[in-house]
Amino acid sequence: MGTFIELLSNDVLLASLVGLALLTLILIVLVVRLQTKLRKLVSGKDGKSLECDIVGIQKNLESTSVEQKEIREYLRNIEKRLRRSIQGVGTIRFNPFKGTGSGGNQSFATALLSEDGDGAVISSLYSRERVSIFSKPIKKFKSEYELSTEEKHALQKAKEQSH
Repeated sequence: MGTFIELLSNDVLLASLVGLALLTLILIVLVVRLQTKLRKLVSGKDGKSLECDIVGIQKNLESTSVEQKEIREYLRNIEKRLRRSIQGVGTIRFNPFKGTGSGGNQSFATALLSEDGDGAVISSLYSRERVSIFSKPIKKFKSEYELSTEEKHALQKAKEQSH
């Protein structure tokens, strides 16, 4: 019986050695494949190294970041200018001399407003003998000068358009 146990342990030992040898061979093949892939990755095109590519990408990223900041500032300036530009226009035509038949609807009131409600109301009163033109400044949708009914209507129309 002693020989059977020795034989069995020799067989187990031999099988273990063969298994370890096979496992070692598989690991060597995997390491060689990995090394080949790594060498291809690092060598790059036309002899360039991966490090050069990474440095180039970093420079492009920094350049893009600077351009992005410039574009944001440019857009902020455009938005500021746009808020100050005319966003709403309202015009009312009317006859200031109702009942006399003179002038028709040749008179008008036009409001020109920015997004913030700054601008002017321009009015014209037409009669056969003359034309009178008035301008009143507007700040935050209000005027420090008294507005006529037609000017108020024109201002309201412009305000609705500017929003």
